[in-house]
Amino acid sequence: MKHFAKKKWGQNFLIDPNLLRKIIRTIDPKKSDNLLEIGPGEGALTERLLPLVKEMAVIEIDPVLVEYLRDLDPIKGVHVVHGDVLWQDLDKLPIDPPIKVVGNIPYNITSPILFWLIEQRQYWKEAFLMVQKEVGDRLSAEVGTKSYGRLSVMTGVFLEVEKCFNIPPEVFVPRPKVDSAFIKIKRLEKPLIADDHFDKFEKIVRAAFSKRRKMLQNSLQSFNIPKEVQDSIDFRRRPETLSIAEFAELV
Repeated sequence: MKHFAKKKWGQNFLIDPNLLRKIIRTIDPKKSDNLLEIGPGEGALTERLLPLVKEMAVIEIDPVLVEYLRDLDPIKGVHVVHGDVLWQDLDKLPIDPPIKVVGNIPYNITSPILFWLIEQRQYWKEAFLMVQKEVGDRLSAEVGTKSYGRLSVMTGVFLEVEKCFNIPPEVFVPRPKVDSAFIKIKRLEKPLIADDHFDKFEKIVRAAFSKRRKMLQNSLQSFNIPKEVQDSIDFRRRPETLSIAEFAELV
């Protein structure tokens, strides 16, 4: 099928068989796995994964691709769901949780997909995503590095992210204008903050990193953080020096 990629859905199709094999080795699919693929495109990865897992579903927003995938012989048996992944409840899929998630996702909705995963983390066990390299660097960044920031902290209280490898633009059609990265995501067994503290935590982290060069005593003065917490963490520090666990202490 010669499907013209649609910019509005951030479509870039994988065409390199060596990369597809590398992705499969990284996912390490098992016969006991139920797997969800986000944005299967023309099914290049789908047809390679299907024989290796117990059950598989794909979710695709493009109606032309949905029709194509439903008629594609090599993936007969795959549950093809037409819809926007951000509106999909994982427990409503035609495969049973806990599931593995894999996706070549639109880069412009990477953050919403990460928080969608956080909200539904009881229904999946591992996730593997193609993201913009810069975002992959931020998600897996160490404290004190240039890439460490708000996204590192906001996701790090719930998730453990590992950058597996970088990917050049030429393995996609059409070629994106940025380098990509393939990342592995696991749930923390015990999140560092409670769900009902999330909104306050988000405001604190946003305020801290919006004034990245300022000391916490200046950027967070409106939050009335208890004096004992301020003394314990030392509010003369800048936000990029705080670990994710120390940020969690602020709520």
